[in-house]
Amino acid sequence: MRLFIIILLVLLAWLQYDFWDGKNGMNEYTAVKESVALQQAANTELQQRNQQMYAEIKDLHGGKEAVEERARNDLGLIKPGETFIRVLGDNN
Repeated sequence: MRLFIIILLVLLAWLQYDFWDGKNGMNEYTAVKESVALQQAANTELQQRNQQMYAEIKDLHGGKEAVEERARNDLGLIKPGETFIRVLGDNN
């Protein structure tokens, strides 16, 4: 009977080890779960960035205002007859 109890205890210990540290065990499960959560957060951020880019592309295709705004801000262009004024901040 003692041998049977010892075998059961060894079996229980082996099953616990396999559950926690074995292949596809609990430790690996939690690591994969965290990895999936990080990837989902990154995917959400990229989807938001893509939506902003799609909106900007749609705006650039749709009207002259967006093109004019980009030309003024990025390239510093002005219309004929306009005067360019730059306001500098105080650098104290």
